[in-house]
Amino acid sequence: MHIGLINQLHGKPGPDQPTWNSVKARATVAEAVGFDTFVFEDALLYRDETESSGCWESVSIAAALAAVTERLTIGQSVINSPYRSPAMTAKIAETIDEISGGRYILGIGAGNTPDSDYQAFGFPPDRRYSRFSEAIQIIHSLLKTGMAEFEGEYYTVTGAEMVIRGPRPSGPPINIAAGSPKMLSLVARYADAWNWWGWDETHDEMLDRMRPIVAMLEEACDEACRDPSTLPRTYDLYTVTPSGFSTDGSGMNQPVTGSAAEISERLLRLGDLGVSEVRCDVYPKSIEAISSMQPVVDLVHAG
Repeated sequence: MHIGLINQLHGKPGPDQPTWNSVKARATVAEAVGFDTFVFEDALLYRDETESSGCWESVSIAAALAAVTERLTIGQSVINSPYRSPAMTAKIAETIDEISGGRYILGIGAGNTPDSDYQAFGFPPDRRYSRFSEAIQIIHSLLKTGMAEFEGEYYTVTGAEMVIRGPRPSGPPINIAAGSPKMLSLVARYADAWNWWGWDETHDEMLDRMRPIVAMLEEACDEACRDPSTLPRTYDLYTVTPSGFSTDGSGMNQPVTGSAAEISERLLRLGDLGVSEVRCDVYPKSIEAISSMQPVVDLVHAG
């Protein structure tokens, strides 16, 4: 099984806010520790009744990380599709894949941030599935064939063409985040991988929550005449706290914690549902905590 690290790009002004240097440092340590993947959010603004939390733009961060890492697979856990036109999204993905030498993965979904986030920056918050259904057809066609012609209710492209291509003939892999039957049908038709997320109330509860979604995914593959084994599965796990670090303030009721053997055992059990990569939101968000994950990384790789 592969193992990745989740990194947040949001925060409030102050000494703990994320900076480019802090993101780069975490990626550098993650690469040295042996993590396979480094993923991050795609958001612009989190706002509640009392205050706001800002977020660095993720495409810029992805391109910068592509230039300063050597081995890590990098990308957004889930690109917010409404933020960018589909043809531009495909062009961005191909460009970052070129910068990284074939290490970018296009994680994408219909959009999962609050309506206020879209409205504040001028993006339509409605009809997310319908918009994504059109967008993914354009993205898939451009990345896989280098060309796209499409006329829809929300998006139209005429003679879009990738004249120069990156290091992979079919572009970077498309990893779609989805949990509903309609979205999973798009996964079966257009994705190179499927992504979902969750937390560990108890491990059995996590697996029980995943099983019906996996069953729907496999049913969608059957309806699309696709062998489910051709669709790798990734899982974003919130939160993992290595031994010796406090779980206070993690934001989750029951972080996955314990010895390296205990943590790795829980991660590997996701393989029972066909998960081939688990991405860990390591708490606390410190270099020391990331470094201490090396025994877990080694055990997960060993299976």
